[in-house]
Parts: sequence; C-alpha cells; structure tokens
Amino acid sequence: MASRELFGLAATALRSNLAPLAHPYKLTFSITYRCQSRCLTCNIWEMKPVNELTLHEIEEFARLNTSFRWIELTGGEPFLRSDLIQIVKAFREHSKGLYLLTMPTNSLCNAEMVLSRVKEVLATGVPRLSITVSLDGYRELHDRIRGVPGNFDRAISIFKGLREMQKAHRNLFVIFGYTMSKFNQGQFEKTFEAVRNEIPDLSYNDFHINLGQVSEIYYSNTDLDMKAPRDALLGELESIVGKRRFQLGAIPAIESAFLRNLVGYVRTGRTPLRSRSLDASLFLDSYGSVFPSIMWGRKIGNIRESGYSLDPIWRNTGAEEVRRLIREDKEPSGWTACEAYQALVGNVPRILI
Repeated sequence: MASRELFGLAATALRSNLAPLAHPYKLTFSITYRCQSRCLTCNIWEMKPVNELTLHEIEEFARLNTSFRWIELTGGEPFLRSDLIQIVKAFREHSKGLYLLTMPTNSLCNAEMVLSRVKEVLATGVPRLSITVSLDGYRELHDRIRGVPGNFDRAISIFKGLREMQKAHRNLFVIFGYTMSKFNQGQFEKTFEAVRNEIPDLSYNDFHINLGQVSEIYYSNTDLDMKAPRDALLGELESIVGKRRFQLGAIPAIESAFLRNLVGYVRTGRTPLRSRSLDASLFLDSYGSVFPSIMWGRKIGNIRESGYSLDPIWRNTGAEEVRRLIREDKEPSGWTACEAYQALVGNVPRILI
C-alpha cells in the first residue's frame, strides 16, 4: 500500500515537470495559530485566534478536496488542537493517495500526550509520518530564543521518545528543525555538541536547517529584525552542509538539494527556483483563507465562501494573476521548505546537480 502511494506522489511530482497540474498535491495547513512559545523570530504567539476552522469544516474541506498526496499540518502548535487525530483521519479517509504527513512541534505540550497522539496518527495507517522538533540552540540559547525556560530539555525528551517509537514504526521519521537568525548566528556547533551530549548517536543529518524569514500572513513578524550578517551566515551554513553524510534515497537527495540551494539563496539573495505555488501547492490558514504560500500574503479566496471546495478559488482571476506573476519571476523572494521541496521535484535536474 505504502509503495503504491509513494509511487503516486512521485508520479504526480514528476508530471509537474511537464505541464501544470489540474489539482494541488501539497497542502500546507495551519490548523491553529495558538502557540505557547514566545519566540524572538516570530509573532504567532501574540495572536489571539478566534473563529478558527472547526472540525466539521475541516472534515468538509477534506471530503471535497481529495487530491492531496502530501499534507503539512502546522501552527502555531498543531498538538494544541484536541481534535488533531480527527483532522488526520478526515484527510486520510478522503485523500486516498496521501503518502506523507508532516508536523512540527515546539515540545511545550505534555510529552506523554504528544507521543500518544503520534501513536494515534500512526494507527490511522498514514504511510509516512515526519515530525520536526524545533531546536534553535543549546540549552540556555534555545530557551532564550523561544522565551520559555526548560524548552530545550522538553525538546530533547520528545525527540528521544520519538526515536524510541521509530523502532516499532519504520514509517516514522523525526528530525530537529534549526532556524538560523542573528540570535543564534555562529552557535550551531555548540548546539550540536550540546545535543550530542544528550543523544550520543546524533549526526548532522538529524538537523533540518531553515533561515529565519519574514511573513506578514504567517509569522506576523514584519516588525522584527532577525537577519544575521550575510558572510557569517554563509560560512556557517556551508560548514553545516559540508559535514552532512551522503544518504541514498529520494528524500535525502531532495533535502541535500534544498540545502545547496539555500546556500545559493544566502549568497545571492535571489530565490533559486520559481515556486510551484497554486500549481503543486497552497497555504491554507486556520480561518480558511487560501494563499499561494506562507511567504506571500496575496489572499485568493476563503473556503468558507466557496462551500469548502478549492475549485472555484483555484480557477478565479486572483489565482491566475498569481500564476502570471510567478511566470514573470515577480513573486516574493524566499526559500523555505514549505515551498522549496515541490519546486525542486518540479525541476528534477536541480536535484541532481
């Protein structure tokens, strides 16, 4: 079963190299903006979300939009939704080709609850589940950046618990997510050693690297200054990439391509590839609004106004205008994993070089 769904995702991604897709295969969905962190790089935690999509609304959206093969449930903190498992079940039931489900966590929810819910998600039969544990520094630094004392130790505890769970669930993948900014510039090696003291078999491949970036609609952080000096950032990033070990497989190849292009993005300040926004993917916020991506605050519709179907939104004049701007290389500059992966698999030669 899993191999069939993996083949379906791969075939759809490869087909996107040749022509526009009729429906998106990747959904990035912020299921809540509630968050317990107090991050220096993000203002989501300052939001007081009301009237977020209900479980019934999400179930209706899942029933009417069945093309998703890859879903990222993000936040805020996604584990704060008590109906998380019902949300996963809705997409699992209706998107028959779903292969990959990804979720981040800030590790501030009760560890036993998080691990229990991960087991419940795995019990739905999702072929591949990836959990990213946010970690932006060694103990004192991470807790300062995230604004919550004890957050480092909670992240280590949850990572260890998920690693143990992997022994019984080969379809579970866990990785640390490290966001580089001026607040932790030059501190990755110290962070790596601090984590390796807790997890002796740790490798550089256990970290996914992101840049702290600005988004009005997602991070709500246009008022924050988080950029590290370019040359220092570039040197640190090149050092990290150089210490990763080679791994076989499509996902490691895409991750390596993402990081190589991230180096290029830092060096030039230009997006390495056109995105596949509103072709392969979209961003749905917790209020039902549809955007091209987390980085592009150009709202093209709301599922509450379209009867929870994407079709009217996908084909409206706003969506066509966004696609025109992308073709003309006029989209906002950025290189985040939420959009970069489908841009890469929509341009296979860039994975190989």
